[in-house]
Amino acid sequence: MKEDCLLSSHVPISDSKSIQKSELLGLLKTYNCYHEGKSFQLRHREEEGTLIIEGLLNIAWGLRRPIRLQMQDDREQVHLPSTSWMPGRPNCPPKEPSPQDGNITAQGPSTQPVHKAESSTDSSGPLEEAEEAPQLMRTKSDASCISQRRPKCRAPGEAQRIRRHRFSINGHFYNHKTSVFTPAYGSVTNVRVNSTMTTLQVLTLLLNKFRVEDGPSEFALYIVHESGERTKLKDCEYPLISRILHGPCEKIARMFLMEADLGVEVPHDVAQYIKFEMPVLDSFVEKLKEEEEREIIKLTMKFQALRLTMLQRLEQLVEAK
Repeated sequence: MKEDCLLSSHVPISDSKSIQKSELLGLLKTYNCYHEGKSFQLRHREEEGTLIIEGLLNIAWGLRRPIRLQMQDDREQVHLPSTSWMPGRPNCPPKEPSPQDGNITAQGPSTQPVHKAESSTDSSGPLEEAEEAPQLMRTKSDASCISQRRPKCRAPGEAQRIRRHRFSINGHFYNHKTSVFTPAYGSVTNVRVNSTMTTLQVLTLLLNKFRVEDGPSEFALYIVHESGERTKLKDCEYPLISRILHGPCEKIARMFLMEADLGVEVPHDVAQYIKFEMPVLDSFVEKLKEEEEREIIKLTMKFQALRLTMLQRLEQLVEAK
């Protein structure tokens, strides 16, 4: 019973760490006050005694290598125009006989619309052009047919599905020529998550949103501080909880998506020297070298004195025998 009460009063940060629910709610209130009037405010609720926080999480791109976008959104079934019935369009006129047949007759109704479209611009032009469109499109490539016909033949459900999957990375949609590219460093995107989603789940959600072909195991999330300190989020941690704990201001701490093998953690002791200029760092190194030499001399003199004392004591023992 006590363990249940303890679990209900705490919220897990990772597998081995937790925070009191009241403390987290206080930080959440501060977070929402900072984002007041914006879409980044977080909502919370309780389900069976478990606190669940949900909302948008900002993640900055920090990749050094290019990524590859999936092309499955472009693999749509396209019906090329044919002489069969098509909704919303009249039946296509019959195919004209070729000159090689030798049976060309002067049947005016079947040949006059083509001549009128070429030599006349009266009010019946749009209707005649619409009737000729399937014949004209046959002479073009399949790609041109797809580009002209897809917006018209797409069902509402299919269009909604494509809009849902066609998110851009800072305006970059899938393109056969630029499907492999590197997002601008520091550019920000966001995903809707909750406090029960682990780092691996958030990575999977982000990559699926932009249809990135690379797997989530190739990436990692890092908290990068203004001082230069960089901490990697473990797979068992909860990124939304980590964002709340580090505060709402992204000038102080930002969440970055980086390569798992290229990202390097920078502890606080090292980060405090990162922003110094090289001459200042060189002076630090010189002082450390001087201090090291003084310690070496001090230790050498100490052990020489001990050695001399031991030798004297050995001589006394030999003389005593």
